[in-house]
Amino acid sequence: MGIESELQQSNFVSEEAKAIVNVIFTGNWVAYQQQELLKPYDLSMQQYNVLRILRGQNGKPMTVLAIIERMMDRTSNASRLVDKLVEKKWVLRRECPNDRRAVDVLILPEGLALLEQLDEVQNQWVNRFSHMSQDDLVKLNELLDHFRN
Repeated sequence: MGIESELQQSNFVSEEAKAIVNVIFTGNWVAYQQQELLKPYDLSMQQYNVLRILRGQNGKPMTVLAIIERMMDRTSNASRLVDKLVEKKWVLRRECPNDRRAVDVLILPEGLALLEQLDEVQNQWVNRFSHMSQDDLVKLNELLDHFRN
């Protein structure tokens, strides 16, 4: 369904204005779908992002500042997100041995187990792209990157 049908709007000021509305609408749609997938796990998208970043460290701790630098949503309060993950016993927060002012964060086996479960759910979500060719997906990624530049 085209953006005109989705929003019940037949005219846009320009193709540029239509593209901006379409990108925002589609981004919100994707975010909503992702939130719905994570809801049964009592996990926000930002918490999920932190867990994935920590899993990518392969057992090495990371400072909260380093996590922030790699987050998709850099406006999130990473300290608060880490606190929530600590409460859920998915990550460990400890004083950094090299810098007592810094805090290291490490994913726990329970966090890794949760991500394994979510990998299955995410694979089903990725199947939503199965109607698109690899060439189309490459082009979509290039266009999105180009748009941000």
